[in-house]
Amino acid sequence: MSDTNNSSDNSKNVDMKDSQTQEVTKSDPLRNSTSKSIGVRKAELMLKQYQHPGLKILVYFCIFIIGYAYSIDGSLRYTFQAYATASYGQHSLISTVGVIRAVAAAASQPTYARLCDRFGRIELFVVSILFYALGTVIESQAYDVQRFAGGAVLYQIGYSGVLLILQVMLADFSTLNWRFFCSILTTTPFIINSWVSGNILDSLYPKYSWNFCIGMWAFIFPLTCIPLLCCLFHMQSLAKKKDEWKQILSDEKENHSEWTWEKTGTFIESTKAFIFCQGRILKSLFWEIDAIGIMFIICIFGFILVPFTLASGVTDKWRQASTIAPLVVGFVLIPFFIIWEKKYARFPVAPFELLKDRGVWAALIVGVMIDWVWYMPNDFMYTVLMVAMNQSQKAAMRITMLDSFVSVLVGPMTGLLIAKVRRTKGFIMFGVSMWCIALGLLLHFRGDNNGINSQTSVNGVIGALCVMGMGTGFFTYVTQTSIATCTNHEHMAVVMALYMSSYNIGLAFGASISGAVWTNLMYKQIVKEMEKAGIDTALATFAYGSPIGAGGFIQEYVWGTAERIPVVLAYAHVQKILCIVGLILVFPMLIATLFLRDHKLVSVQSLEKGSSGEGAVVNKDDDDYIKRKFMTFVGKK
Repeated sequence: MSDTNNSSDNSKNVDMKDSQTQEVTKSDPLRNSTSKSIGVRKAELMLKQYQHPGLKILVYFCIFIIGYAYSIDGSLRYTFQAYATASYGQHSLISTVGVIRAVAAAASQPTYARLCDRFGRIELFVVSILFYALGTVIESQAYDVQRFAGGAVLYQIGYSGVLLILQVMLADFSTLNWRFFCSILTTTPFIINSWVSGNILDSLYPKYSWNFCIGMWAFIFPLTCIPLLCCLFHMQSLAKKKDEWKQILSDEKENHSEWTWEKTGTFIESTKAFIFCQGRILKSLFWEIDAIGIMFIICIFGFILVPFTLASGVTDKWRQASTIAPLVVGFVLIPFFIIWEKKYARFPVAPFELLKDRGVWAALIVGVMIDWVWYMPNDFMYTVLMVAMNQSQKAAMRITMLDSFVSVLVGPMTGLLIAKVRRTKGFIMFGVSMWCIALGLLLHFRGDNNGINSQTSVNGVIGALCVMGMGTGFFTYVTQTSIATCTNHEHMAVVMALYMSSYNIGLAFGASISGAVWTNLMYKQIVKEMEKAGIDTALATFAYGSPIGAGGFIQEYVWGTAERIPVVLAYAHVQKILCIVGLILVFPMLIATLFLRDHKLVSVQSLEKGSSGEGAVVNKDDDDYIKRKFMTFVGKK
């Protein structure tokens, strides 16, 4: 009797699950009967056309070329951004530009993930290239910081899209145990760029203006993307010959029958039908990308973080309405964002079932903390090296890239170890621990500078950045691999986008706090040190606003002069505070690593089995050795 009841209950449960699945499939235009979105199905079929090792190597090489282009551009642009803001007499606003870029990146990456699953990788890759080029042109032609920031936003939207789609492509091509090794392919150019970037900088500036040095990438970068685009279009042409591709197009048309229109009646009637069709498309996309949720993210982070970088400096603006109002609005919007995502968003920015899993939320915390911690000592690194440590622009450029260089050297070795060990958590915890040591070294050497003997401080900073780079090679991209194991291929792009967005949210926090510390303390500290030295404090405005660049402070007052020493001492004081903040923040990141999952990295593209909820597959069976040992240590089984 009990067996009969159990079987009856089971059949009811199965029927209920089937009906729920059908309801989700029917209500979710991203899915079809196979429960995979159109973009994912297209990508999988295209990848089947390039299974030959030679063809895979060709794709990897094309991605390497793109990675080389945007990494050298990014390194140089970071430097020219300092020269650009200095040329406007507003050098401290470099952090404001950084915050605005980070907010744009954080909002754009989930959107890219949704759209590339909707339309496909190629289409969004082309859109990203266009944004990259357009933003670069606007930046290069900007004659004030507002227009420069506007161009930076468009560039960042394009750059973030390129970065995400390349990572998704690499994930599509790789199995879990080799995922990390493949994902660092785009970072390997730093091995070269760390040394040649200084020479490139010297050959470009000041021979050419910073405008030209930025603007040339609007032409160079799209050219480097042509080989990969050719490979992708070739894959697509091969896939189109398969019956499966026709089935995908048929399913796409069936799922979006409301997107089609036919020429009927008069020209005016056809035009009306076309306009109504476009309206239906926009309405559908409005809900699918969660446009309201994305706007909430932009407004909340923009209104809260940007004022911190603007509220002080030569004049204090903390009591002005232009500073207080955005902060109030930003904090007020937070509960409305939560209510919208929980109750009204048809397709939330992230499935809540995924966010509730510790393997996901712990990885996102680590992602936020990475750039938050990194920006504390590194946001103004280039300027500090030139002004407070007497380094040439070539040397300063190379030193700022030193941690990236070391991380790229360590990364491939870590990738080979992970492919063999097939676990990630221990590597992540070790890498974060190395950052604790690095921040301690930076605290000592960055905050201990007398304005005369610079070499000791420089040597200490170099050593600290090497340690930081070693730690980076053990955990940043490894955490990306860890979060990808928590779900299946269908939601892989979404969790990767969330992780990369968490990077940018951390970047926004980091740039905002470092900018707030700099703008609130630096000018006052320079005035204080000049008063101690008996120097005319009117010079403080010049030293604060235009420390580097043509006609900058350090060109007029060379190393060791009475006017330069107070500025160096002020820089050391502010840098010490920033390094203390970074050292404090690294410990929450270390705690978050304890909660990560430690799935075994088997030789498959993704782990498809797991508990399902809200349309998301969550893999919770990870056999976490470190967790078991920790629970035993604290006396719990």
